[in-house]
Amino acid sequence: MRLSGDGATEPGARMTAATRHQVQRMKPIEFENGTVQIDAAIVAEGLGLAPSLLQEEMRAGRITSLAERGVDADSGRHRLTFFSEHRRFRVVVDETGAIIQRSAVDFGDSLLPKSARKPGD
Repeated sequence: MRLSGDGATEPGARMTAATRHQVQRMKPIEFENGTVQIDAAIVAEGLGLAPSLLQEEMRAGRITSLAERGVDADSGRHRLTFFSEHRRFRVVVDETGAIIQRSAVDFGDSLLPKSARKPGD
């Protein structure tokens, strides 16, 4: 799973015109070559973070993710779940990348329980 954002990966990096065009035309969720790409702003909002902190937190391993592909009655759907220390954010998308459901659970000052990290819950 890859995050898409402003194209700037290093502090002070600038987005090129080509990258800006690519970001502007991107759907919130896209499927490409077996990977799922989601707009980083959607994930940051769902986890209650500033978008600028999201990739830093992911690189440090403080935010993890899980991607699931629907079967049987859910065929064509994907569930993307993101976990931070105190919050779980989930989106369900159809085969076109349209978000059909989104939810967030915030555990406040308590740590995210292990049961909240299980697939399919």
